[in-house]
Amino acid sequence: MALIGCAAPHADLPSLGAVTDFTLTDQTGASFASAPMLKGHVWVADFMFTNCPGPCPRMSSQMHQVQTALAGQDVRLVSITVDPGRDTPQDLAKYAAFYSAKPGVWYFLTGPQATLNHLGQDVFKLNAVDGSLDHSTRFTLVDRKSEIRGYYLTSEPDAITRVIADAKALLRLPS
Repeated sequence: MALIGCAAPHADLPSLGAVTDFTLTDQTGASFASAPMLKGHVWVADFMFTNCPGPCPRMSSQMHQVQTALAGQDVRLVSITVDPGRDTPQDLAKYAAFYSAKPGVWYFLTGPQATLNHLGQDVFKLNAVDGSLDHSTRFTLVDRKSEIRGYYLTSEPDAITRVIADAKALLRLPS
């Protein structure tokens, strides 16, 4: 016998680790402290750089698709540079404008290479930020409690559909 009805919202997404608090600089030049800016929100993060000749333009276009699909919902987007020597807040602001990043929703972050490297390797478990400019092409989905709930390889055809659906599932969970 099948039961059909309103089930309690849930997300069958495992916890893959916690994102510790961090402080970087956003595209406006302001200090960006993750605790007040991201805790309590569902958010999606990626690593990129503004003069990337490879996957970054595609990833940023995909992040814009996520922004559009989740507009008006309690979701934040975070793009972290792997090229802090060149990606100044001004460069990040131009890049953000090119991709129509909504202020207060999509943040582009830079900071000391050591901090970025710690985030890339130890926190997000994606890539080193060591000057090589090699970086992951995965999006990371984080819940309201700063727990990583999914990784999405952006070259997979259904990656963006899945990150949007999973973000919506997390939004339905009680705070």
